[in-house]
Amino acid sequence: MNYKNITVAGSGVLGSQIAFQTAYKGFHVNVYDISEQVLGQAKERLTKLKDNYKEDLRATQQTVDEAFGRISFYADLAQAVANADLVIEAIPEVARIKTDFYTQLGKVAPEKTIFVTNSSTLLPSQFAEATGRPDKFLALHFAAGLWKNNTAEVMKHPGTDQKVFQDVIEFAKNIGMVALPLYKEQPGYILNSLLVPFLEAAQLLLMNQVADIETIDKTWMIATGAPEGPFAILDAIGINSAFNILVAKANATRNPEFANLANLLQTEYLEKGKLGRATGRGFYTYPNPSFASPNFLRN
Repeated sequence: MNYKNITVAGSGVLGSQIAFQTAYKGFHVNVYDISEQVLGQAKERLTKLKDNYKEDLRATQQTVDEAFGRISFYADLAQAVANADLVIEAIPEVARIKTDFYTQLGKVAPEKTIFVTNSSTLLPSQFAEATGRPDKFLALHFAAGLWKNNTAEVMKHPGTDQKVFQDVIEFAKNIGMVALPLYKEQPGYILNSLLVPFLEAAQLLLMNQVADIETIDKTWMIATGAPEGPFAILDAIGINSAFNILVAKANATRNPEFANLANLLQTEYLEKGKLGRATGRGFYTYPNPSFASPNFLRN
């Protein structure tokens, strides 16, 4: 494994975190997104991450400034991947968007470049042919808050070259992750196979008016000792990501509950700009959400 130049495609919440963590570990990182305006928002997001690293990892100001200095920004895909050893895709969880992206990426990336997807629920085999290099394509999935929640699920598809699989495992370790190899394709990998049904159950309790957001989260936190409830977790992940997953499940299963839940998220949250922690509003309001109050778990 000789990866030196990394491109992160998609500068949303998780894409920005992947980029900063990779740069923090000494790699040169190009961040690609669709416009200069979107990249401007990414720069603000990445700048704020410096404080997380100083607070949670006790990083120095010099260290986080140097990490930020190793990141470049591009709205032109060909320029962003011109010298890439590895491209980490972190674009929206919509199959059509990902297929179109990989078709374009395969045409402009150097022959040497390995592609990995950070998809939360979609399988790499769905996009392998679109990449034009199925043997050099697999999944590398991170958890939100990855500088602390440092899992990296590495999942190959049947056509992935074994050496590429091992190299990506090694890369994950080199950027400070605990590499978790998966030897068979599984929708949702390990983490989301466990997490997504849990989060959906909480959302259905809300949609069916069984209890309100705070009561549901409070129940989970008190009963299990967890530091956050499902709606706080959804805010961290991003409500847009939860919406995209629900739309995909509604289309695949024709289950009206998923469609109704997706509609609730769209009308009550997304259309009102409530996307989660990234926008300061979601199920809770930030930077001082009620669940973080010392009195939240009291009667």
